[in-house]
Amino acid sequence: MRTSRVLNPRVPSARVSSAGRAGRAVRAVGAGLLVLGAVASPAAADSSPSAGPSDDDAAPTSAGTSFRTATEVDQGQRATASASMGDYLYWSFPADAGQRPTVKATVKLPDAHASATWQVDVYDGLRRRQACQYGAQTRTAAQDAASVELSCTLRTVRAWSEPWADDPLPGTYYVRLTTVGLKTADLGLPVSAEVQVDSKDVGGAAAVDGSLAEPLVPGVAVAAGSDSDSDEDSGTSVAVLSSIEPDDGWASGWWSDRWVWTAVGGVLAALAGVGGYSLTRGVGRPSRVPPSA
Repeated sequence: MRTSRVLNPRVPSARVSSAGRAGRAVRAVGAGLLVLGAVASPAAADSSPSAGPSDDDAAPTSAGTSFRTATEVDQGQRATASASMGDYLYWSFPADAGQRPTVKATVKLPDAHASATWQVDVYDGLRRRQACQYGAQTRTAAQDAASVELSCTLRTVRAWSEPWADDPLPGTYYVRLTTVGLKTADLGLPVSAEVQVDSKDVGGAAAVDGSLAEPLVPGVAVAAGSDSDSDEDSGTSVAVLSSIEPDDGWASGWWSDRWVWTAVGGVLAALAGVGGYSLTRGVGRPSRVPPSA
């Protein structure tokens, strides 16, 4: 008499095919790409170039003669000034963390003059002279030359730095334009100067951990250390902060592409884990049904 064999009800009736596993892996990758697109879209919107000064903003037509009287200029504005050879011309502009400012100056010379060397220097909010990363910071104008052009590209402004370092920090920057080794006969000849400052947003490549409590602008130390109530009672005046700042405020570069790349790394790691599990987990428990006799 042949005995009947009872099948184990817990054994799956069908095995998972390799095509099904591949399909699930593809769907997981597609979902990850959708998440990645949602994360990257705010970064793309934030990285769009900000609008420069409007046409309604009057460009400065004069320059200061010292750090304290420097003429304030917004980035993107073309400031002009009429002066004499031998004068020191000063302008100031704001630069925030993550920006790489470039100062360009053009001096139109009189019809008759001797050769002269012109130089543009840039100082930070602590009045430390900042080295130019590249550009023609000093240039000699040949005799009877019509004009001379200068440029200076600074290092990227850092949000924070060690006290002993000479890194550019957020705040007000000063531009000084003057002649070096001027001949006595040319002293006092009329010239006209044009200065424009533009910046490139470097992004997360220059991001650091930490930030300044206040930007390095004129009057920030006095204003931060004073008490408004006591000043009103005593009737003393408080130093006024610089009126120029970036369009969207100081420390506007808190968002950088480092956030995007961090999110991208997390999504790729998750996709790699899901895909590896789907391809290596096998077809389930083996069947316990013995072969037929």
